Amino acid sequence: MTKQLSVGGVLVGGGAPVTIQSMCNTKTDNVQATVAQIQELEDAGCEIIRVAVPDHEAALAIEKIKACIRIPLVVDIHFDYRLALECIERGADAVRINPGNIGGEENVKAVAEACRKRNIPIRIGVNGGSLEKELRAKYGGVTPEALVESAMGHVRLLNRFDFDDICISVKCSDVPVTMRAYQMLSQQTRYPLHLGVTEAGTPSMGLVKSAMGIGGLLCLGIGDTIRVTLTADPVEEIYAARKILKAAGLRKEGVNLIACPTCGRTRIDLIPIAQEVERRLANCHKNLTVAVMGCAVNGPGEASAADIGIAGGREEGLLFRKGKILYKVPQEELVDALMREIEKL
Repeated sequence: MTKQLSVGGVLVGGGAPVTIQSMCNTKTDNVQATVAQIQELEDAGCEIIRVAVPDHEAALAIEKIKACIRIPLVVDIHFDYRLALECIERGADAVRINPGNIGGEENVKAVAEACRKRNIPIRIGVNGGSLEKELRAKYGGVTPEALVESAMGHVRLLNRFDFDDICISVKCSDVPVTMRAYQMLSQQTRYPLHLGVTEAGTPSMGLVKSAMGIGGLLCLGIGDTIRVTLTADPVEEIYAARKILKAAGLRKEGVNLIACPTCGRTRIDLIPIAQEVERRLANCHKNLTVAVMGCAVNGPGEASAADIGIAGGREEGLLFRKGKILYKVPQEELVDALMREIEKL
């Protein structure tokens, strides 16, 4: 079991539920826009949020943002350790740094001491794109061994300054490399691991990479907190993370939507119906299995375990519960009827 950290009161590691993170894409010094996005992300299921702090103006905004939000706030720092110190003074709940790019050891020591004073964890964020040149040369590129050596070197540096509230990430855009790096880390350390496949891309491919990389590791029992990275609205990252956790058997709340792939028996335009049901249930937190089936003959039978479901037929469809038919409705009213039944459950 990994060491347990508290990020603004949210537990990470040590057997705590795997948490969902995301990162704002607003300009951090635009407090109103950043707070609005954080609140939207929280409504979608985000549990820890990170913001970029590229300059002094962004650091000054941290205190104002903190005053308006409920979930923990992590600050993302590169190059200038003084920005980390400013954010810590203004109430940041955790700091993400790459100790290799904020200057000499004295700078790392200053950040470690400030975090220790406030009981703030540090995430060591190793990224394939910013891996140290000497490690690239040693291993012939971005390899699992290089990522792990970089991370553990940064751990030793923080430990030297008597700092131990550490979370680690070793992300790159290559799924097998990322997975192997995390597997190696899990064997070498008990610090909690922040999972992710960085620069995963647009949803069409990014979802696949994230499901394979993050989901695969979670199924192996590796990982304490996750961030899905997508070139999309950050809310889509939260929806994807929730689906990955459900598929890995780590979250039960929320709707489990099952739908048939369609075949020659289908007598209903099932694909847009399934998409509409998924959209309308996106923020439903009831622990339900909902079925959308294309065939009125096999639908209730194949989806008999579903709490509620619909099945298509000629010009009309069926609503069923636990395999038992409730009633028939016209096709164009199927989704609305389904939503009404879900509200009753």
